[in-house]
Amino acid sequence: MGTIPLTELHGRIDHLAADIYSGRLFAAALGDDAVAVLDVRSNTLVATISSIREPQGVAYVKASNRVFVTSAADGSVHLFDGSTLKATGIVHLGRDADNLRVDLARNRVYVGYGEGALAILDTAGKHLAEIPLKAHPESFQFAEKQPRLYINVPEAHEIAVADSDTLKVLAEWPVKEGQENFAMAIDEANRRIFVACRRPSRMLVLDMDSGLVLAQLSTVGDADDLFYDPIHARLYVLGGQGQIAVYAQETADKYLRLDSVATVAGTRTGLFVAEWNRLFAAVREFSSHKAEIRVYQPQ
Repeated sequence: MGTIPLTELHGRIDHLAADIYSGRLFAAALGDDAVAVLDVRSNTLVATISSIREPQGVAYVKASNRVFVTSAADGSVHLFDGSTLKATGIVHLGRDADNLRVDLARNRVYVGYGEGALAILDTAGKHLAEIPLKAHPESFQFAEKQPRLYINVPEAHEIAVADSDTLKVLAEWPVKEGQENFAMAIDEANRRIFVACRRPSRMLVLDMDSGLVLAQLSTVGDADDLFYDPIHARLYVLGGQGQIAVYAQETADKYLRLDSVATVAGTRTGLFVAEWNRLFAAVREFSSHKAEIRVYQPQ
């Protein structure tokens, strides 16, 4: 395990994003109104994007060489030049702009926000369309081999399934096995979706085509991020109670909890980057612990 010190950050750290082309990691430092820009080759902080109120989500878009950052406070998406990190524009959506995902196949950026919508932007930031939802969306994932988008809508106790081409909601799968379904990951090769619920602390394995729950496993508390590792056939759930739960995928329907890696209370966001074979965990300042990014290399 390595670490990237973030001694200048003192508040909550939200979601992370990678620029796999330049070896950079972006961390939305919500509690410090900033985005930390890190070099994963030297494990150092190389720049800070300031003056973004409560940044929650961040994404690097190679097609336009832009960094997209969402603001919970003003409900907007801020755009920055990927090289200079200078501001290039802003897209006003409404309120509580949150998770970001880049659809490489369609050159789009999806943004979850407000009381229930996904905004669709082009790679330059133009607001193209929206997908209405029953409540505020949390994590959402794309299927690459078919036009499908799976969206956690915890306040509606469901997963919404939308068509990525028509932007229409096709199905609404109720989540009856747990509440607060915030985190999600996808294994398209095996047609599986993974969802982490907070009450009770449980990870669900669903069939991607029917929404049928095929397996349930106990997991860490206060889960906010969940990643599927196709290299090692593993799953990582990051929970704010101070643990990373690690699962082995023995078959598409059989899962075994391998380990619980201790972190620090409040460490519930991170990022798995398959291209680097690295799992990053965002550790906020807590008691005597200074803020840092912990770097794990799965074996």
